[in-house]
Amino acid sequence: MAIKTFELLKGNASHEEIMEVLESVAEDLGDVIDDMNSLQVIPLSGAMTNEVFEINWPTKSDGNRRRVLVRLYGEGVDVFFNRVDEIQTFECISKHGLGPRLLGLFTTGRVEEFIHARTLSAADLRDPEISALIASKMREFHKLHMPGAKKVQIWQRMRKWLSHTKSLCSPKDIKNFVLDNLDAEINMLEELLYEGHQEIGFCHNDLQYGNIMIDEEKRSIILIDYEYASYNPIAYDLANHFCEMVANYHSDKPHDLGYTKYPGLEERQRFIYNYLSSEGKKPSNTEVEQLVNVAEKYTLANHLFWGLWGLISSYVSTIDFDFKEYARQRFQQYWLKKPILLD
Repeated sequence: MAIKTFELLKGNASHEEIMEVLESVAEDLGDVIDDMNSLQVIPLSGAMTNEVFEINWPTKSDGNRRRVLVRLYGEGVDVFFNRVDEIQTFECISKHGLGPRLLGLFTTGRVEEFIHARTLSAADLRDPEISALIASKMREFHKLHMPGAKKVQIWQRMRKWLSHTKSLCSPKDIKNFVLDNLDAEINMLEELLYEGHQEIGFCHNDLQYGNIMIDEEKRSIILIDYEYASYNPIAYDLANHFCEMVANYHSDKPHDLGYTKYPGLEERQRFIYNYLSSEGKKPSNTEVEQLVNVAEKYTLANHLFWGLWGLISSYVSTIDFDFKEYARQRFQQYWLKKPILLD
């Protein structure tokens, strides 16, 4: 559906500022936007914390339409990551040829290259061919050389989020979600999971299906949305992807996590085999089993991480999503799986 004005582009940035950035982007691409009414603004679904739009206009040369993506940052998300760092990450990944180009910035969002690919669905994650492509792309992503110290970020980030969660939550929520006990749980997990060798890589940290696209013609995978990306144990990122296989954010109850859909041992083994073999070297059964086992333990860290995210979001986000119920399910899984995985 074409929208002739910027009524949908709400936020702190004025329509004039967004228009100015778009005119500059068009000029850089060799186009001219003669009239604001020549623009089409099409809302895109699937983003959890941002609003995204396709914007297109007639090109100067052949009359076809140029397409770009405009991303409006969600409210209240600054506690989760540093926007300056996130934009630096975005630009670096783009320079490596693994993601869309950054075309322009404005106060409350940015303009990105439009990727001519399809966003995956929940069902796609279970397709063996697509799953193998994702595994290979994850390995490539983890090998990226990015700015900053190659240090694990997950524990420090969780402690910061826990502190912020306590400052937001009511006494009732602090009690119901056992928040006063979580410092000890984070310390225990960090100490326990640090034992032995663990490979550190540049991790996406949010590899749900909405952040994965596929070019159907090339049969290639593109990972997008790097807000939470940082150096972490690769096992943590693999665990995150497995945990996301239980979600369907486009269902009638998008917050509802169906843990009966969690990938079984054979599916996880196959994914990690494809992950390790993507560089051309066949891994041993021992190597596969070791990473499968470590990744399974890191699901506990994922449950705490996204449980805290859900609680904070329930207080700061305006998106129509039952964040508190989502958080309850993540914490429930943590306490359910902890005695099984750490016996």
